[in-house]
Amino acid sequence: MTEALLEVHDLVVEFPTRKGTLTAVDGISFAVHRGEVLGIVGESGAGKSMTGSAIIGLIEPPGHIAGGTVHLAGERIDNLSLDAMRRVRGKKIGVVFQDPLTSLNPLYTIAEQLVETIRTHLPLSERAARDRAIGLLDEVGIPAAARRIDDYPHQFSGGMRQRVVIALALAAEPELVIADEPTTALDVSVQAQIIDVLKRLCAEHGAAVMLITHDMGVIAETADRVAVMYAGRIAEIGPVRDVVKDAKHPYTDGLMGSIPTLTHAEDRLTQIPGSMPRLTAIPPGCAFNPRCPKVFERCRTERPNPQPVSDRQVACWLYDGEAHP
Repeated sequence: MTEALLEVHDLVVEFPTRKGTLTAVDGISFAVHRGEVLGIVGESGAGKSMTGSAIIGLIEPPGHIAGGTVHLAGERIDNLSLDAMRRVRGKKIGVVFQDPLTSLNPLYTIAEQLVETIRTHLPLSERAARDRAIGLLDEVGIPAAARRIDDYPHQFSGGMRQRVVIALALAAEPELVIADEPTTALDVSVQAQIIDVLKRLCAEHGAAVMLITHDMGVIAETADRVAVMYAGRIAEIGPVRDVVKDAKHPYTDGLMGSIPTLTHAEDRLTQIPGSMPRLTAIPPGCAFNPRCPKVFERCRTERPNPQPVSDRQVACWLYDGEAHP
């Protein structure tokens, strides 16, 4: 594996409220290497998108990073000013959001938006920037790119708009691409095309990818490694093939068991009882303990930290030397 491009260490994101401080991301650590796709997966409310927002400096006030560090290519970026972070975002970090209409201005043509982004971050003339924009649209699979570049966002379908957003994210040749639910609003066949475009382009451009989604199928098809999040913490992180085939954490095991397969005819899929705890009601000990089929007393009182288990890190007392038999 090549050197780590993105290093997140003990990241904490908090939201102060009248009733107390809510912790949305609770001391997570991970790395993304150059040329790697790291999937971040979990239920709604797990803290996936908040982690991405923290890395790119887009947490809505009064939310803020309360602890930990974020390093990109060896440079710390979590403590940068708004202006400095704005320069990093776009140039060094490209972002693909779930809804392409939140990334595209409906009042400007695709050409105007791409050319402005390119010229903001790269020393190119108007003509050269337009040529690069057309080349990017062609790369992401927009038919007749030289003609369509002067169209407005509403003249594209949802899948084509998402391709434009990917082109926009790659416009300044970023080192890292953060894709937050990039296929959720799209048809299944279009999802596969978008994932293929994202993987291929990032491989060709040498960028690392952090893919945030609740869809384990997308992760299994796309990622090299996967981090499974629960209640603001990482439950398990490791190579995606190993995690899918042999989940160690009971929560990950439940997620894998809830995915239908064509190879095994099951009468019923696995169901995880209960739901993700609210930020105001995270239980003591392991946050998953009220829903866990393997819970024992220590789980209810002590919070497990990620520890090495074969080729991955797992936050579960089952793998501690003092674990209950």
